[in-house]
Amino acid sequence: MAPSAPRTRAAAALRMKQIALDNQDRTIRCLRAQLATQRRGLAATKKELEETQVALEASHKVIAGLTEIGLSMSKKIERMKVKKQQVRANHVECHQKFQARIHEAEDSMQAQHLLIEALVDEKDSLLQTIHGLQEANNAPAPFDGDWEEEPEEE
Repeated sequence: MAPSAPRTRAAAALRMKQIALDNQDRTIRCLRAQLATQRRGLAATKKELEETQVALEASHKVIAGLTEIGLSMSKKIERMKVKKQQVRANHVECHQKFQARIHEAEDSMQAQHLLIEALVDEKDSLLQTIHGLQEANNAPAPFDGDWEEEPEEE
């Protein structure tokens, strides 16, 4: 029995070493599986990051384009405001000129009306004078108040 004890002890030690190696092997396989899972996760995260980067760059381009459009629109709006003010000023100026012409025409018409009234009054006065002279001379009336134009000689 004695000689088998060291063999048993050596076999037990070997068995313990084999169990330790098996445990290490299992741990290594488990760690490799975890590493592979993490690498796959890292690859997926890296792909998502690249997609996000592409989307972010596209967003920056869109924002830059919209900013450019906004600035262009602002400039156009400013030009339109200036043009609107110019149109308004021109309209006011034209309106004032038109009003001045209307007043000139009204004044001219009023002056012509006064002149016509003065001429009619003078005509009536002359007719009364003529009638008064005819009655004083007992002469026939040379005309009845209607003017006849003499034909022009060519």
